[in-house]
Amino acid sequence: MLQTIAAPSTLTWLIAALTALGVITRPFGWPEAIWAVLGAGLVVALGLLAPMDAWSGILKGLDVYLFLIGMMLLSELARQEGLFDWLAAIATSHARGSPKRLFALIFGVGIVVTAFLSNDATAVVLTPAVYAACRAARVKQPLPYLLICAFIANAASFVLPISNPANLVIFGGGEMPPLATWLKTFTLPSIAAIAATYAALYWTQRRVLAADTVATHVESPYLSAAAKVAGVGLVLTAAGLIATSALGADLGLPTFVAGLLTLLLIVLVNRESPVAVLRHVSWSVLPLVAGLFVVVEALDNTGLIRQLAAELRRFAAQAPQQTAFGAGLLVALASNLVNNLPAGLVAGSAVQAAEASPTIAGAILIGVDLGPNLSVTGSLATILWLTALRREGLHVGAWQFLKLGIVVMVPALLLSLGALLLIG
Repeated sequence: MLQTIAAPSTLTWLIAALTALGVITRPFGWPEAIWAVLGAGLVVALGLLAPMDAWSGILKGLDVYLFLIGMMLLSELARQEGLFDWLAAIATSHARGSPKRLFALIFGVGIVVTAFLSNDATAVVLTPAVYAACRAARVKQPLPYLLICAFIANAASFVLPISNPANLVIFGGGEMPPLATWLKTFTLPSIAAIAATYAALYWTQRRVLAADTVATHVESPYLSAAAKVAGVGLVLTAAGLIATSALGADLGLPTFVAGLLTLLLIVLVNRESPVAVLRHVSWSVLPLVAGLFVVVEALDNTGLIRQLAAELRRFAAQAPQQTAFGAGLLVALASNLVNNLPAGLVAGSAVQAAEASPTIAGAILIGVDLGPNLSVTGSLATILWLTALRREGLHVGAWQFLKLGIVVMVPALLLSLGALLLIG
């Protein structure tokens, strides 16, 4: 059993819980970032975390910040230059008037985008494209198609190492498996997660889709030179991320550079100021992530990682298969309580400290990647998705998403973990 937690640790845990609650429920309608920053400020103000340690926690997220900035720049450029409208017209024409076919088409595109550009890119890049497709197709209810962006972003996020930045956290310290080993380990679990997610999500939306209509003829908008530059930027970014991952390097800086170069090229092509693009980027995501990193740093100071590593080592010695399955379930739940990025940091550190087996590490990775499909704040990708929806005047409540997440996530998680243990 875990040791009894002292009073300062109890206060740290209480602040962490209230921070997570604030991010999830958004009291007073305040953005998620405010609650994360307030939580981070409290642990420092109350002396639970030294200012230098807080700064160290913020710096741990540097690669994530750079990655997000690059992706948000690419997405905003593609949106403003009309690339998404052009892609939407193509998607609608291939649907040939069938809501079911449009649903399947968007799901397939979501798999590709997540696998090769990461789950955050699916939320940031694909969501506005899907909304544009729904608008172009004149569908009555766009939400079923938009839900795909949220759920496939997590369900397909362990197809490749680059599919989720959290993957690099779990297999940190130079222990990232070669691509061939990764595919051998995670291909079957990925197929199980994706298939189960599609089946459950389609089943929950079947009535809405049956009553929907999709336009058969949609005029294809003009694709400007700037839009072509944005498209090339996205494609080259995907290729660069795969190469960077193969070399075992961080993904943040290449993504940031790709976004910045694409922005500069489009500014030159259009001969316009970049202010319009920069103004519409969701910058509040950055303090949200930084605040969560600080709160996790405070939790680490309570001895959490040492305790988790000891428990993981003990249970793994007694029952490795059961430990892997149980660890995956627990991390999946924890990811929804504190967001999967900080949960991944804690879990990854515990895995490395405990020198856990590849099967246990894989189960924890699946829990970190797939578990967040339960709640709106389970992953940064889902928070980014919510931000994209709000920009279009749409709203999905926490309770509404939770009811759907239980139906969609639980079978996918169980089947995916089962597939991993079958291979292991």
